[in-house]
Amino acid sequence: MKTTMSDSRIALNELNGMEEERFVRLLGAVFEHSPWVASAAFARRPFENLAELHEAMMGAVLSSSDDTVLQFLCAHPELAGREMQEGKLTENSSLEQARAGLDALAPEEFRCLNSLNAEYRARHGFPFIACVRHYTKEGIFYELSRRLDRSTAEERRTALEQIAAISRIRLEALVRDE
Repeated sequence: MKTTMSDSRIALNELNGMEEERFVRLLGAVFEHSPWVASAAFARRPFENLAELHEAMMGAVLSSSDDTVLQFLCAHPELAGREMQEGKLTENSSLEQARAGLDALAPEEFRCLNSLNAEYRARHGFPFIACVRHYTKEGIFYELSRRLDRSTAEERRTALEQIAAISRIRLEALVRDE
């Protein structure tokens, strides 16, 4: 990968050589409110490339107990939910939801999304999770409506796939693959 002098991302080889505390401080926000993922991946260093780092991080999640995975899923905010309204989203989530237009919903859109979020959480036991960078605002509404009636097991798999996409994008913004 070619980089420029203004590339502020950390080089993978530097990441491989750092202490755990700094490693976790730098990568802890890649997974929403879950720095334990970075801590678990730390033991698998050195990483040959960004894909291997991401695989180690996702592996930490996927090898966790069902209860831990449920807690992990529940650490994610609802789209345009309470955390957004109270200004308590993480920096990553705030930027991602704003890019999708979820910070500027019309009152009817906001009520509809809140209703769909509540229905989804009541049915599946965790918030609706989507890599909002892959959707338009309309696509998010469609996807949430479409996924409401699926089985919880299927939604759990889909939520983890969406988290994999989100975390890959976040990692690429932080780490240079060199």
